Amino acid sequence: MLILGFESSCDETGVALVELREGAAPLLLAHALHSQVTMHEAYGGVVPELASRDHVRRVLPLAREVMAASKRSLEELDLVAYTRGPGLAGALLVGSATANALALALGKPVLGVHHLEGHLLSPFLSADPPEFPFIALLVSGGHTQLMRVDGVGEYELLGETIDDAAGEAFDKSAKLLGLGYPGGPALARLAEFGDDKAFALPRPLLHSGDLDFSFAGLKTAVRVQVGKLANRVCEQDRADVAASTQAAIVDVLVAKSMSALKQSGLTRLVVAGGVGANRRLREQLDTQCARRGVRVHYPELHLCTDNGAMIALAAAMRVAAGRGSPRPAGAFDVQPRWPLAEAA
Repeated sequence: MLILGFESSCDETGVALVELREGAAPLLLAHALHSQVTMHEAYGGVVPELASRDHVRRVLPLAREVMAASKRSLEELDLVAYTRGPGLAGALLVGSATANALALALGKPVLGVHHLEGHLLSPFLSADPPEFPFIALLVSGGHTQLMRVDGVGEYELLGETIDDAAGEAFDKSAKLLGLGYPGGPALARLAEFGDDKAFALPRPLLHSGDLDFSFAGLKTAVRVQVGKLANRVCEQDRADVAASTQAAIVDVLVAKSMSALKQSGLTRLVVAGGVGANRRLREQLDTQCARRGVRVHYPELHLCTDNGAMIALAAAMRVAAGRGSPRPAGAFDVQPRWPLAEAA
């Protein structure tokens, strides 16, 4: 089975082709991605209308690029998948409309995929794919969640952020430091030159006894610290604040993940989403998991951000597990707000 997947939930346009083979793992044949970072940088964040228009410009050329790279024809497709939600409504509609129009023209079915499920399953395309069951740390954009995953569509939410997510804490702290957009990677790069013990920043809910997260207080603490340095701030101060901020975020993510593993009794951890590319997070998780005899799995670095490969993969895995419900093309439905539990 050949599945073409479209991702357009926010500021990346992604298209990918995945082959589902009987008795074998899904195979990524080709994928292409366009990031809108340069366009949105001037505004300090994503402008929804500009994002939607850019998806319209990019999606078909990217689809042609993928089909050419895979040396497959559109007529060979068995299923067209797209991100149904959550995300920006206008951006989602571009992917939905493209997928439905293509499927309608080809007489093929479509399948709307949950964006977070795509991230959650993306490590199955890595060189070291996981096995069910596992604990998943999902750190993508405005989402920070810990889940128990027993199979495709079998997700139990264990804990989530009650205010700002980890990605938001990275981005907002970066903005306070005068760093560019996107802020998270910029803060991580600056942190490499700083002392992570220079400033005693809080670790919210670190000892709460549950698996929920909160990063709004950390952002406030960063603002206060930057304000104190306002009259004498230098590049080293900024690097120290960046390093201390990153350390606080990572410490909480690692501690909560270890608690989830202990409480569940599972010995496998999957990390997915854009923050999952953070080097310090990976180093700390690798260290702590090795001490506990836990296997930890990540997506390939180029698949950590939003991409079409994870959408095509999620569709393929749903079909293989008998949990997908492909339907005739034509209904351009999207769900900008869509809890993952409702997609299970």
